[in-house]
Amino acid sequence: MSGILKIALKLLVNDKSKFAALLIGITFAVFLMVMMTSMFSGILARSSSSVYNIGAKIWVMDPAVNNASSSIPMPDYVLSTARSIKGVKYAEPIYFGGAQVKLKSGVYQAVTVVGLDNATLYGRPNLIEGNIADIYGENAFFVAKDAEYSKLENPKVGTEFEINDFRGVVVGLAQVASSGLFGVPTLYTTYSRAITYIPSTRFTTSFILIEPKSEADTPYIQEQIHKLGYEALTRDQFVKKITDFYTYKTGIGMNILMMTAISFIVGLSISGQTFYTFILENLEKFGALKAIGAKGSELISMILFQASFTALIGYGLGVGLASSMIILARIRIPDYAAQVTYTTLGFAFVMVLIIAGFSSYIGVRKVLQIQPFDIFRG
Repeated sequence: MSGILKIALKLLVNDKSKFAALLIGITFAVFLMVMMTSMFSGILARSSSSVYNIGAKIWVMDPAVNNASSSIPMPDYVLSTARSIKGVKYAEPIYFGGAQVKLKSGVYQAVTVVGLDNATLYGRPNLIEGNIADIYGENAFFVAKDAEYSKLENPKVGTEFEINDFRGVVVGLAQVASSGLFGVPTLYTTYSRAITYIPSTRFTTSFILIEPKSEADTPYIQEQIHKLGYEALTRDQFVKKITDFYTYKTGIGMNILMMTAISFIVGLSISGQTFYTFILENLEKFGALKAIGAKGSELISMILFQASFTALIGYGLGVGLASSMIILARIRIPDYAAQVTYTTLGFAFVMVLIIAGFSSYIGVRKVLQIQPFDIFRG
């Protein structure tokens, strides 16, 4: 068998133009598929950035809420009831709101303001500069040092700004797990300051963050919150809800799916047509091998080897090219959201196997139909 595969390899690589065309087609298809799925993965990760950055185990919200950036304020009795539920270690409110910041240069910049509970600061980020106690100072804010940080003109501790006609002072720089999806910088302050600085409705609690005494208490807590007419989701459940919203209820998921499908069809058509042409041009060689005793299974092995060899090299080149492009883009464009995951690589690999299988099927059908006497008859 090894001798047959060596012949198959020589037949493949000696035809440099066809071999190059096959590689280019598969590489281009893999490149597009990895880029599209990586972009989609990055968008979904950014869409749940608030959930990851806050880190609460249970989120209480209005059932109509479908993502962290569109909260519906809840009345105060929901917080009081949540604190009284058996199995709740503690429950704290958190506020999410939008505001306009006027920078020293006179430029206005939209920001997301996160109001942390005054007493506990539950959900606070890790500081890389400043002191956590300084948040209780007059007009104090923490600034998230993420991909959007430069939009605030790279403020330092002590930098002043204006937010909704109020004075604000940066007292700390915070490190967060993920940047937001919509390119808006994030400020952290106390709950009372946030609802004072930002115009709001009668109710001001965006979410209630619950820390259960144990994981076993979570179902009971969720049941009691449900009886109030509200929804209590674990972190993973909330992330899934956000993911489903952006995947199925916005144009993002469908657009990415269509681009990925087009990439797959392009790779399938180019590789299938090129491999079929390669088989036609080498039909006499396959017929000669069959005439001197090569079995049909050996010829099938040759074709499968040629298609798989080309597909795997094209897969490696496509993944390498896409990864390099993503790395360069993230260096040059901090807001670029694409990320390569194992799911992305696995999906691309399965698609490449389908392309290889389709190309092999076309070649196998043609080779098995050939008869030795057709080759030597001329």
